[in-house]
This record gives sequence, C-alpha cells and structure tokens, in this order.
Amino acid sequence: MENFTFHNPVKVLFGKNQIAQINQEIPKDKRVLIVYGGGSVVKTGVLQRVKDALENEVVFEFGGVEANPHYETLMRAVEIVKSEKIDFLLAVGGGSVIDGTKFIAAAAMYEGDTWEIVKSYGSVVKAALPIGCVLTIAATGSEMNNVSVVTKAETKDKLFFGSPFVLPKFSVLEPEITFTLPQNQTANGVVDAFIHILEQYVTYPVNAKIPDRFAEALLKTLKEEGPKALVTPDDYDARANIMWSATMALNGILATGTPADWATHMIGQEITGLYGLDHAQTLAIVLPALWKFCKADKSAKLAQYAANVWDIPSAEEDVMADKAIEITVDFFESMGLKTHLADYGLGEEIIPHVVEKLRAHGHVNIGEKQKITAESAAEILKLAL
Repeated sequence: MENFTFHNPVKVLFGKNQIAQINQEIPKDKRVLIVYGGGSVVKTGVLQRVKDALENEVVFEFGGVEANPHYETLMRAVEIVKSEKIDFLLAVGGGSVIDGTKFIAAAAMYEGDTWEIVKSYGSVVKAALPIGCVLTIAATGSEMNNVSVVTKAETKDKLFFGSPFVLPKFSVLEPEITFTLPQNQTANGVVDAFIHILEQYVTYPVNAKIPDRFAEALLKTLKEEGPKALVTPDDYDARANIMWSATMALNGILATGTPADWATHMIGQEITGLYGLDHAQTLAIVLPALWKFCKADKSAKLAQYAANVWDIPSAEEDVMADKAIEITVDFFESMGLKTHLADYGLGEEIIPHVVEKLRAHGHVNIGEKQKITAESAAEILKLAL
C-alpha cells in the first residue's frame, strides 16, 4: 500500500426532502447566485424548490451552462458575480454545472488571465468563493471533490483543474430528483461512475485491500442497480445506491494508497472536445481498447476484477483478463453505450487530431506507469475503431 493523505470536508445531505435544509447551510446575509444548466431544473420544479428553501434576500440566477461547460459561458457568470458582489454560489445540476460553478468560484477571485486557472491545472488558484450543490444527476462525483473540467469552445480545448479551494461546502443528494432523467443520462451516469472506479482499481497490485474492496463493492452495486434504474426509473433504492456509489467513486476514498490510471479520461476528453460525444460515451469506447493495449501491465488486476466483481471462475491470469474485458464491453453495451468509434460515425481520420491535442496539452506520458505516449494513444484508438 502506498503513502497517502486523505482529507474531504464536504458535508453531504442525503435522502428525501433535503433541499429544505439548504437554508441551514448558507448564511442569510450572503448574496447568492444560483447556477444551472439547460432548463430541466425549471421543468421539474427543482429550481423553484431551491428558491423556496433559500432565506437570503439577494438571489440571482444564471442558466445555460452546457453539458461540457464552456469557458466563454462561465465568464459571463463571472461578470455577474463581480458586478453584483455575489459571495456564495449554489450549483443546481449535474457534474457539468458543478464543474462550471467551481470555475466561476475561482475565476471571480483571480486577477490574471482566467484561462490560466485551467492551463495550470489549478496551481494558480489561491482563493475561491464558497460553493453549495444540489445534485440532479448521479455521475461525476464533482459534488464531493475538488476537480473541474472546462471546455474552451473557441479552440476545442477540454481540460481539467483541481484545487482544495473549490471543494463544495455542502452537497444535497436527493435520489428522487433523478427519477425523471432521460434513460441515456441515467446510463451515462452509471457508466461514468463505473469507469471512475475502474481507473483507480485496474492498475497493478499494491496490496491495498481496503480501497480494492471498496472499489469492488461499488462496482458490484452499479452493475446490479444500473439496469434496474433503466427498467424502473422510480425505484428509489436503486437510484439511492447509484447516487451514493457515484459520489463515493470520486471523493478520494478509492485513491488512498493505490496507483491510478486516468489515461482513458485523458484520451476521452480530447474526443469530446473535438467531436462532441458525451463524456461517458468516449470512456466506454476508449477503456476496453486501452485495456487490450495495456493487458500485460494490468492482467493481475483485470483477473482480480473478473473474479471479485463478475464472479468469473478461476482460470489462467491471461484468460481471466480477456474475460474481464469482454464482460465489461457487454455491460456497457447492455446499458446502451456503444464501444467503438465507428458506432458514432468516427474513423481512423480522427486519430491524428486527437493525438495532436494530447501533445498540445502535455498528456504524452500518461497511465499509472506513465508508459502511454502519444504514439501509444494512436494505437489504442486504432483498437477502438
């Protein structure tokens, strides 16, 4: 087990009717900006419930944050924050809205070129406005971590940053809010969370039994509850277990004492930035191909995953690794996510463009052993065709 430091101060309000508690979490004298996305929170009544719960005299709204939040859009919110002297941000939405709100919180307190926040991966952030979250989609875990992903639409650059200053003060998790999600968003969320776990689990053994067993429990929960939510969207227990699994997948607990990969995310982010595929769609395409390419390095953990998550009978390690890849592809496909670039009308012609972006962003020695180069990424994408 490797050395680690773990600290997560985010307060979680989980369960039914928790929105009503937000007036206990935001000081009454704060000037609040509510940030949300495309309007589903208006149609479902969630936004009104939030406004009814707030007891602050000054409340502004900013809607229109994209599924992959655009830097250009977020900067319009920063202007409002500065002009109206906003001092508390409340994200009402999924991971993209929360990610965008984190950027707004940091950018509003930053005096330089705000794109430097992202380009520096957050190292320039020294302060941020406080944030609260009302989660509407179980997927990214952004409600309980310090990471944000932002896209510069003008240049099609999709990058992430992290900073302890943008950790939410609190997050409301009401599983019932997710009942009305379209089926594809539910499926995307389950697969996104599933791959967050796999990126931290399928690396190489370091005898980290606690995070390994946490990871296996979360993976088994998602593979059991994900299909249920597709068939019965208002199954509260399924939704609750999915929501908490997605949060636990990326709140830092699985990273304690273990190596992590994240190469699938690095490559997938470039595909989303360039071609607009959903984040989870790109992950479902890249992960199996990356596993095939890196099977020699990952075979021990792939075999462990096959046995402990999918109950595949014991066999030679190489055979178990192959079966792990096959059954994971089957699971993604069963959830409605395709696993090849061709399924989305993309072919070999995209590979040089993705590789060029990886090089431009410095993502040229990635993976748990930093062995995946730009050339390796090209080979992985060929396997994903």
